[in-house]
Amino acid sequence: MQKLDSREVYANAWMTVREDGILRADGSRGIYGVVDKPQYALIVPLDGDRLHLVEQYRYPLNLRRWEFPQGTAPERADSEPTELAVRELREETGLRAGKMTDLGLLDVAPGMSSQRGRVFLATELEQGEPEREHEEQDMRTAWFTRAEFESMIASGEITDAQSLAAYTLLLLHERR
Repeated sequence: MQKLDSREVYANAWMTVREDGILRADGSRGIYGVVDKPQYALIVPLDGDRLHLVEQYRYPLNLRRWEFPQGTAPERADSEPTELAVRELREETGLRAGKMTDLGLLDVAPGMSSQRGRVFLATELEQGEPEREHEEQDMRTAWFTRAEFESMIASGEITDAQSLAAYTLLLLHERR
């Protein structure tokens, strides 16, 4: 597929939507809509057998959801992924990690978005005060055992695709 042209359809501080004119392999023309968002970091805080999760209201779903701490920094789109992970962990949970291990890369929705993110394992944790953004004021945090976490996945209480993929990266990392 070849991009012929591109136009911005919408933009705010967190995302840009563009429409690209494309040329397909068979010579036919079409359009492709793309959501561009800055890179994100997702953090798996692990203390022994316990995982630290955040619960917040997710406006597009009109639901509160449990997930691993994660986020972007549009005003610092060129930040190093580790720096972003440290910031997100501190902001959302108040936790400070003595050790951050890069577990891998995730693509959010490669059929419609350019957003990619790095997953980090946070260990040697110390508790501090959260430094939440205004949109995160109703966020809750809690520790869950792995058995509780897996039960929440099985029951549909945890459905965040990035959190599920991050847990898979954690399991693969532990097998090495």
